[in-house]
Amino acid sequence: MKLFYYLRALIRMKFMNKIRPRECQNVEFKRVWKDEYLKWICGFANAQGAVMYFGVNDDHEVVGLKDSKKLLEDIPNKVVNYMGLVVDVNLFDYNGLDYIELAVEPSNVAISYKGKYYYRSGSTMQELNGVALQQFLLRKMGRSWDDITNERATLEDIDRKAIDYFLKKGIDAQRIPESEINASTNDVLESLGLLDDKGYLKNAAILLFGKKPQKFFPSVLFKIGRFGKDEADLMFQDVIEGNIIQMADRVMEVLQAKYLVSPVRFEGMQRYETLEIPKEAMREILYNAIAHKDYTGADIQMHVYNDHIEVWNEGELPGGYDEAVLFGKHSSKPRNRNIAGTMFKAGFIDTWGRGFRKIREGFEKAGMPMPKVENFCGGVQVSVERTIFMQLVNVGSDVGSDVGSLSVVQLSDRQQEIAKIIKKNPFISAREMSVVLSVVKRTIERDISDMQKKGVLIREGNTSAGHWVIVHK
Repeated sequence: MKLFYYLRALIRMKFMNKIRPRECQNVEFKRVWKDEYLKWICGFANAQGAVMYFGVNDDHEVVGLKDSKKLLEDIPNKVVNYMGLVVDVNLFDYNGLDYIELAVEPSNVAISYKGKYYYRSGSTMQELNGVALQQFLLRKMGRSWDDITNERATLEDIDRKAIDYFLKKGIDAQRIPESEINASTNDVLESLGLLDDKGYLKNAAILLFGKKPQKFFPSVLFKIGRFGKDEADLMFQDVIEGNIIQMADRVMEVLQAKYLVSPVRFEGMQRYETLEIPKEAMREILYNAIAHKDYTGADIQMHVYNDHIEVWNEGELPGGYDEAVLFGKHSSKPRNRNIAGTMFKAGFIDTWGRGFRKIREGFEKAGMPMPKVENFCGGVQVSVERTIFMQLVNVGSDVGSDVGSLSVVQLSDRQQEIAKIIKKNPFISAREMSVVLSVVKRTIERDISDMQKKGVLIREGNTSAGHWVIVHK
């Protein structure tokens, strides 16, 4: 019994040596103080703030701190002298052991330490340089990159057709009065906040309405690639250029014409062709990629595979945001405030963070799996499963066989020749194949129909601009 009480006393003593930290997003425990932790204080002040404990180990156990009273005076003095920050520093005693609690509040202005800027991101402390530093400083000033004045550009660089397109869309969405349909280019840009105090164009004006925005910003491109087994197997590609206010429309046109299937179905005598990906949900994905892209980085990229599509744009999600947050109720945190505001006026997006909810509703209605959203390679990647395309692929295949495997499919000699021709040129027409094989066009069309029924051949896109995909070897 005495042993029991002795052990219990030891457990209590050990428990009492542990501290319960303040509730805070960032809490750090350090056994000792080092001057290098001034970088950490700088990084925390530039981020979300933090509480730091010195004389406490990673298990929250108080281990004591030497010269604690001297540190109580030295630490706040160094923080003020190097960074101009006033931090809350407190000395506590726990069972005869001293420890210090230091609370760092997030700063509204950028803080530097010895001329360098640090930022706490996740569990790492980063030194900011180049574009990252520029964007950080802009955020601290309440501005975004698209709000910067571009003195090289003039109104001559603005495409009036893009302005007219924007006005029509905004009026249709009832976000712009009909009386504004003939507003001057200057008045439209000024009302959108796309001109500075001296009348110069801001970056957003060139991106949204420029005749050739690539002249100023080379990464204003949307690249689409059709791939086979992996990234090394590029079959063909398209590059969409021009202003970003019309970019989503251009991308959708190319996708429908060349990259996505639209299976035909009949309801009574009515014929329907429905895009394999819910059209409005696909538009929302495109609008998000275009509106929230970091335009100092790489192009927007879309990889189209047999079984899925990947849409990637430079610039990661806001801190604390992930897939679960996006598909739920959340606040909108636009990277490019001017671009987002203009696209809102056009009726493309809203300012309440409902874009991904619309995507979710579109995929739920179509009975398709939810897209996967994640930070990837410095940007945001949205992955969409091509369930309808895969269903078409599996038509004629053995039940349980893997897509792309060598299913037992009997092809005639001519059909095998057709498959070889299509592999060399996926865009070849039935008439061109009939010339190559010296048979009438109708014969080729019958062979193609048979190959489609067997699950060997798929048509992506429309009749005039689409292409063939060989599914099985």
